[in-house]
Amino acid sequence: MSLIDIILLAIALGIDCLIVSFSQGLIFTKYRTKNSLRLAFTMGLFQGLMPCIGFIGTDYIHSIVAPYSRWLVFAIFILLGIKFISEAFQEDKEEICCIGFRCLISLGIATSIDALVAGASLNLTHTPLVFSALIIGIFSFIMSICGFWFGNFVKTFPSKYLEISGGLILIFLAVKAVIF
Repeated sequence: MSLIDIILLAIALGIDCLIVSFSQGLIFTKYRTKNSLRLAFTMGLFQGLMPCIGFIGTDYIHSIVAPYSRWLVFAIFILLGIKFISEAFQEDKEEICCIGFRCLISLGIATSIDALVAGASLNLTHTPLVFSALIIGIFSFIMSICGFWFGNFVKTFPSKYLEISGGLILIFLAVKAVIF
């Protein structure tokens, strides 16, 4: 993957962080700076660590999947993209209204499952892990901060369009993995 591809992946993965942080920003009125930083740090940390786990896990099965790596990357990104887009149209969105330690860990894990899967695609495309994980983590941190403060200042915004955008970016990366 090129630097542009890694940045696009980071943006697509960071959309979950942005949306969760946006919802938190809508709710919290006290300790906003502290809460936004704690949330953003957690999001960035988990989004940066999960690709590492996916990358390392793929090493164990690399000899089996290597001949199919291009198509696996395609399938992973297509499925993630479709998932993002379909979630944008679901009416029942769960409301997230906590920011304690347990909640932060839960949010970090929940928002970074996609990053775990993306880590496998980083391995299969021979993309440098540490650099990619740092980019993903930094973008997630920044997008989380922006989402929190945007949610705090704007009380209604359709997150559907952000999820659709993230899904389209992932589908673009899937097609690019097969074509190039």
